[in-house]
Amino acid sequence: MTYDEWLASVPREFKEDVLWRMEVYRLSLFAGDLAWQDVSKLVQHRRTLGLAEQLFRSVGSVSANISEGYCRKSGKDQARFYEYSLGSAREARNWYFHGRHVPGVRVASHRFQLFTQIIRLLLVLIPSEQGYQISEEPGSYQSTSVDLLIDPPIVESPSRADISTTKHATRTT
Repeated sequence: MTYDEWLASVPREFKEDVLWRMEVYRLSLFAGDLAWQDVSKLVQHRRTLGLAEQLFRSVGSVSANISEGYCRKSGKDQARFYEYSLGSAREARNWYFHGRHVPGVRVASHRFQLFTQIIRLLLVLIPSEQGYQISEEPGSYQSTSVDLLIDPPIVESPSRADISTTKHATRTT
């Protein structure tokens, strides 16, 4: 699924919301849909079950905090939620790093780059809402790399051999 294909599938109610104008919001929703498939693969491996839950929560938190922050009255209040979103984006990138062996190098690399772009956009957005610079060096602003949107890799369905089976002891009562 390309970004353009994904855009075509987004319900009208989202696209008509003024929030839709924010590139970082659109990218975070796109990342959430990609993460759905990634997490579905991660939960099939006992070692990455907890990681999958953490990843899914952090990815979902990015767009959720952008949404909530956008509705705040003051710039400082908005910036606070955008900072939460920044933390979640970094957390999601971190979880992708830890789980990179399951979806594979190509998928993981794409997700690292996508979340790095989301982080860069938030690092530009936050100071503009706060009215001052944040304590770290801001990332240089660039629009999203077209390569990230044209053909994002999707995790393949696991073969039966990939799915670990756990044998449980017989329960006696």
